[in-house]
Amino acid sequence: MKYSKIEWTEATWNPSTGCNKITAGCKHCYAETMAKRLQAMGAPGYENGFEFTLMPDRLDMPLKIRKATKFFVNSMSDLFHEKMPFAFLDSVFETIEKTPQHKYQILTKREQIMLDYCSSRSIPENVWLGVTVESAKTKHRIDFLRKISANIRFLSIEPLIDDVGELDLSGIHWVIVGGESGPKARPMKPEWAANVRDQCDEQGVAFFFKQWGTWGEDGVKRSKKTNGRNLMGREWNEEPRVEEEAMI
Repeated sequence: MKYSKIEWTEATWNPSTGCNKITAGCKHCYAETMAKRLQAMGAPGYENGFEFTLMPDRLDMPLKIRKATKFFVNSMSDLFHEKMPFAFLDSVFETIEKTPQHKYQILTKREQIMLDYCSSRSIPENVWLGVTVESAKTKHRIDFLRKISANIRFLSIEPLIDDVGELDLSGIHWVIVGGESGPKARPMKPEWAANVRDQCDEQGVAFFFKQWGTWGEDGVKRSKKTNGRNLMGREWNEEPRVEEEAMI
């Protein structure tokens, strides 16, 4: 566990590390770059670089934190990776159930595995389940997420690499949008982000604009810090509005 610079969470917890690319949104994966850097530095837990690796010694980390914390689970992996044993997932969720003071944000690109796992289990109330939707080609993941009885269901539309088109946000409580970062980042057009924001507004879903990334709203390439977090002149950082309404 470490405290995080990710704008929509407070800390990260990685009971596994490593992953592999499955869609276009994975092309310039920040976690892969960071894992290889940590491997070169000899950091514990990254001996295998970005190969999928279980970290059983990290399972009890949240138990040591008394202060209520919002955790992004597996910022350096995918909790529902193909190589993740369901028995190990059970241990992850056991820790989550033992720490009701915390909130756990779980994000995946492997919607079918998530649904298979969750279909035979009750999801703890302090879990927020999400899927990544980087373009119209991956918005089918929303239908899988909608089938799961989670207290909060959210979308990470990051990196937004194309117009997602029309979205059905029924059963979704929170949408995060962001552009891509890094030297090879693909630009995000302002109208793509505004399209998502407008649909969230129309359908009563909280909208969080994370960042422009490497390319600014004006189409100029510069540092993501300089580009800032404003969309159309203001910051949009809404949180999920009504947790108790989920469970449908």
